[in-house]
Amino acid sequence: MLVLPCAALAAPRVQPVPVPDGMRSDAFTVKVNGVPVPVAHAAASYAFASFDITGPVTVEVTASAPGFWDAGVDIQPWRLGLRPARQGQTIRFALKGPAKLSIARPGDFLNHASMLFLFAGTPPAPPPRDPAVHVYPAGVYHQSLNPKSGETLYLQPGAYFFGSLNLWKVQGVKVLGRGTIVYDGPQDPNSDQGWMQKPDWHCIGAMDARDVQITGLTCIVRSRTWSIQMKDSTGFLYDDVRVIGGNPGNANQDGMDWLGGGDAIVRNAFLRTSDDVFAMQGNWDGYTEEDMLRPGHDVQNILVENSELSTSISNIVRAGWPRKTFNSRNFTLRNSDVLHGGIGACGQTFGLLGFWGADGAKGSHSDYTFENVWLDNWYSLVQLEQEEPALRGFAFHNIWALDQPPLAASTLVGRVSGVTFDNVKLGQKRAMGNADLSLAVQGGAAPPEYLSPYGPVAAFTVEPPVFAPGDEVTFTAEDSPHTRFTWLFGDGTEAHGRRVRHRFPDAQGTALDEVNGAGRFRVLLHAEDNLMREDWAAQDVVAVAQWHNAAQVAAPLVQGLNWRLYPGAWTELPNLKAETPVVAGESPGLLADSQGFTRYVTAWDGYLDIPADGGYNFDLMARDGARLVIDGIEVARTGPPFAQVCGSPGNAVRFARGSLGLRAGRHVLHVEGLTFASQGPPRLLWEGPGLPLSDVPQSAYSHFREDELQRVPVTVEKTGDSAHP
Repeated sequence: MLVLPCAALAAPRVQPVPVPDGMRSDAFTVKVNGVPVPVAHAAASYAFASFDITGPVTVEVTASAPGFWDAGVDIQPWRLGLRPARQGQTIRFALKGPAKLSIARPGDFLNHASMLFLFAGTPPAPPPRDPAVHVYPAGVYHQSLNPKSGETLYLQPGAYFFGSLNLWKVQGVKVLGRGTIVYDGPQDPNSDQGWMQKPDWHCIGAMDARDVQITGLTCIVRSRTWSIQMKDSTGFLYDDVRVIGGNPGNANQDGMDWLGGGDAIVRNAFLRTSDDVFAMQGNWDGYTEEDMLRPGHDVQNILVENSELSTSISNIVRAGWPRKTFNSRNFTLRNSDVLHGGIGACGQTFGLLGFWGADGAKGSHSDYTFENVWLDNWYSLVQLEQEEPALRGFAFHNIWALDQPPLAASTLVGRVSGVTFDNVKLGQKRAMGNADLSLAVQGGAAPPEYLSPYGPVAAFTVEPPVFAPGDEVTFTAEDSPHTRFTWLFGDGTEAHGRRVRHRFPDAQGTALDEVNGAGRFRVLLHAEDNLMREDWAAQDVVAVAQWHNAAQVAAPLVQGLNWRLYPGAWTELPNLKAETPVVAGESPGLLADSQGFTRYVTAWDGYLDIPADGGYNFDLMARDGARLVIDGIEVARTGPPFAQVCGSPGNAVRFARGSLGLRAGRHVLHVEGLTFASQGPPRLLWEGPGLPLSDVPQSAYSHFREDELQRVPVTVEKTGDSAHP
């Protein structure tokens, strides 16, 4: 008889990190394996909870606001394949081990969002056995930390400092443990003063510092300042650092800034910012002409890895600025998740990487590498611009967009060369040309190179493509030698093997946001070969529990749509039932003649021709606001307008998505688009059986002639009798 040791029988241990009374949040309650974990208020409407675990656990989160999860639940990073079970205001999910999670409602991640960040870690190492180590027990400290050269500070879990960590001309400093710094400084909330280099002006501020290690620290930033700023500092190691920033201005709150220096490693980090997550400049001494033109110092040798990155505006990584002069080289971001990329523009469109060398900017910048990066919510891939002398050697290897398409185009402008794209994938599609990335090459930039495939391949088929909850579905991966396959089905389960069979339990979808009888599941395939090289593929599949039948039309139709124009000074979509159109017409698609009006809503009506029975996803993009209605059901509505910054006109592109189970044939279509600050109609894409994600073609639209609208009967059966195809 086998007798297991006691340690093998013990349940995983859960150790919550304490939260002082003045920091507690009542927005959520959290339990891990039934153990209450205190929730802290961070910044803006963000909350966080920290706990250490020694094995798999079950996490339970209860929102205090009634109906908080009614619109769905989004747990990121998506590559973990997590989907909770919901019961009223409580969600539950299993967690295999340490992770840093963002939990919110789908698409709700901008500066006013209610978000919960969970930090599940491993117990920190005890303080070094050295009497010279300064140990700070759990408690509240209204002071800044000002270590001297050679000192080690150990912050026990639950030690909260209301102040800053100032590293001014020191070397050989270590800050260890699991402490928290809450920074809320005196900066003007309506302007940028966060660039200043002085003590007590950032959560972490460094000036001419060398050889610094910071482990296990959480930075909460509530004022409009740059969160972690390093001026001419080198040899920094950030390990398991968490940064959460939010301010009313939703700007000038970068995650980490290097103003000269470098030789730094950032690993196992979590950063939620209100501006660039990482930024590199040679200097920043103000906004006068003299300040902007003063040459800066080189920035070099920065590695960011195994981290989770999130922002509401700006870039994940930014370097360069108009008129600035400095050199940079050897920056790497790898093995990291982009949970939320900033939306909009600040003179230059935001992206995974923004390099803005315009208006006389000077500098040589080279060897930037982005490798093994997963994109969840994102805006554009890359914006590179330089005047003199050059940008060269920018490599993008294994970039996996796991769901949505890009919302804005990428650009290479000016003296840019040596850009390579190696296995950049949108879902299952590998980019092999500029059109695949919506990439424009302008102003003398050299064309990028798209490398041929090598290593393992993640690609798969789904059979049958149309199914109901409980039906058996077969997933088959493309044959790839010496490769292991792991499937994440988007319903919280996984499987292994090249060919697997799966039954989806419901039609709620990965995000629990089903409202129309069809649920969209994000299926991920991970392929890894015997050399530890990997690839990912993603595809949405739709489980249909309720069908919507095609319209029975009693007269012939013509291609295109009817449109009506409603002038008005709205800043969000109004209820058009109470409004009167003043102009009407016909168009081949989502187009209209504004007749000189600059503030108005356009409504398009007609039919959408569905080519085959199936579950269809519809993606809607618009800057000022849009909604999509099919068969009388609102399928998608973009969020409130979100203004671009730094003088960039108009609003950012907003994104919304919905799913329906549609029978083949014509379905009643209604689209509304608001115009008040931006130009251009909404963009509508679709995806379904045998139909890759693409713009809805004009050939799919049809309508009655205007003079026949009042006398043609139309019958629509909104639901069918069976959930099965």
